[in-house]
Amino acid sequence: MLEKMQAAGGQRSSKNDQRARKRPQQASSGAGQLKRERLDGTTVGYFRRVTERLNEGFTDPEEKALFVENVLSEVKGKARLVALDMTGSVALERLLSLADAGQVAEMMSELGGEAGSEFRGVSCDQCGGHVMESALRQAHRWTEETPAEENPEEEHCGMLETQVQSLSRAVREKITEFCTDPYGSHVLRTLIHVLSGCRSVETTAPHAKKDRKSKSELMDFEIPTSFWWELKHLADCLMVNIKVCVSNQCAGVALQTLLTVCHRKRPILCRKLNKSIMGYLTSLSSAPGVSPLLVFLKDPSSSHLLQSVFSCSHDALLRNFYKKHLKTHMMTLALHPIANYTVQSLIAAAAGAGSRVLPKILDELLEGFEAVLAAGHMGVVVQMVESCVHCVEKQSEMMQRLLQAFHCSEPASLQLCCLPLFLSLLTHEVYYNTETAEGDTAAQPPQRPLSVSYHGSRLVQALCGFRDRSILMNSLHSLSSADLLSLGCDRSGSHALQALMTSGSDKGRAKILRKMQDMYVDLACSACGSRLLEAVWSSATVSQKQSIAEKLVPSESRLRSDQFARHIWAKFGLMNFLKRRSDWLEAQSGESRKRKMFSELLKD
Repeated sequence: MLEKMQAAGGQRSSKNDQRARKRPQQASSGAGQLKRERLDGTTVGYFRRVTERLNEGFTDPEEKALFVENVLSEVKGKARLVALDMTGSVALERLLSLADAGQVAEMMSELGGEAGSEFRGVSCDQCGGHVMESALRQAHRWTEETPAEENPEEEHCGMLETQVQSLSRAVREKITEFCTDPYGSHVLRTLIHVLSGCRSVETTAPHAKKDRKSKSELMDFEIPTSFWWELKHLADCLMVNIKVCVSNQCAGVALQTLLTVCHRKRPILCRKLNKSIMGYLTSLSSAPGVSPLLVFLKDPSSSHLLQSVFSCSHDALLRNFYKKHLKTHMMTLALHPIANYTVQSLIAAAAGAGSRVLPKILDELLEGFEAVLAAGHMGVVVQMVESCVHCVEKQSEMMQRLLQAFHCSEPASLQLCCLPLFLSLLTHEVYYNTETAEGDTAAQPPQRPLSVSYHGSRLVQALCGFRDRSILMNSLHSLSSADLLSLGCDRSGSHALQALMTSGSDKGRAKILRKMQDMYVDLACSACGSRLLEAVWSSATVSQKQSIAEKLVPSESRLRSDQFARHIWAKFGLMNFLKRRSDWLEAQSGESRKRKMFSELLKD
């Protein structure tokens, strides 16, 4: 096998090199007082070549299966040494992701040792922890490897189920060591996902090449019935050690993971967990007349746990929180540099649950609305506005508070300036750098380039969900064509303009489109503008689409050569519009009818 690997060739990927640098070899936390045995140089070189071969990929499934089988056979008998080695662990992780259920089960059995006694030593190691996570993540493939009659895979899945149960028992026996260890806690969190039947999947936006920002989503998969019981026992064990979970950051994140997956898959268990957590926190001593919950809301570590508790709570529990612990303290919390994030979670949870306590929370915060703005806690402000979409009776008051806070409420003519002020999060005097005389209704503010902030864009998007958008739309219509182009090509502003245009009526959209008709080509050639144009196209009428197409087709050469606009050319079917206009109109009319039919179904 070693000779085959020497002939494989190839280069080790930079990703693995970076990961290797991030995981320098250290003594395992589970190795006790003994000096850890290490792999010899020849074996380390072998596993480096294994990783290089895996990076090259396989075109033949049989070749891949044979390669994995051969390398895992080399690992057999020294799996723990390989898992705790910097280079060997990287190769083993990759191999486990390609192995079948039986091979993963055998590897876990060797790593765990007799009765799972070695699981902690491997899991609490900075290299071994990654290997254990990789092995656990293969559980979702049980449903993909659907066993036929007398298929040995059925037996292999049973073996893997046994090993996961063995790991779960090992975790429960030494729960505090697992949940407080930086590496063991990650294994614990992965185990919680597996026992609940969901896995975390990283998704990256297709056009975000520079930022590479990824979001984690949960996907469900089928699990054995025994896992439900294992999850309950593990939850009970964490509740017994609730003091550790509240005081330790690693343990707190593990408990948050448990709350999240139980809220998704085990709502009854989630309620019990929330009740136990809040029961413990509120039982602790504090200053006379002061709820201990207020102390934890301001703590950097426990505030994250309370955010998860609020997000996973039902209406009755939220009402209890507010009535007994938070009433009359909302402003103090909203102005606190840490507690304001928990306030955002509370507002979002109350709005999502349709809680009757939401209007009371908003009443408290509206009293000091300008103070929250002055503190720069725009997350609280945006969350309040977003919650008003679900609390219609507060929408009018919220809009008035915003106009007053940005100093464009009186005289009424100043309300036409509200959109630029909301987008920039600047008051009228600061934005226009002028002092408007009191009662001067005829004064026109000087022109200045439009500026957009991230939270300002989110604020406007939230306001688009209000029933009465007349003030916002009047301000939009007062913008110049240059401002609309600047807004449409801005990374944050394009989302705000999209919400304004798609939430408005056909008549209002047509008025804006007429003002933008000479800038369609510039929008199409912009990364943000092209996305805006596609969104507007999807909600436009056939006549509006036709007018957009008529303005685009004269610039065919520019559109088809631009990296963004060429997608617009293809998606809008502009070639058909040029050469077969009747077919194009028929196709667009059909799409319009389908969209109208689906919108009516959604309303019903």
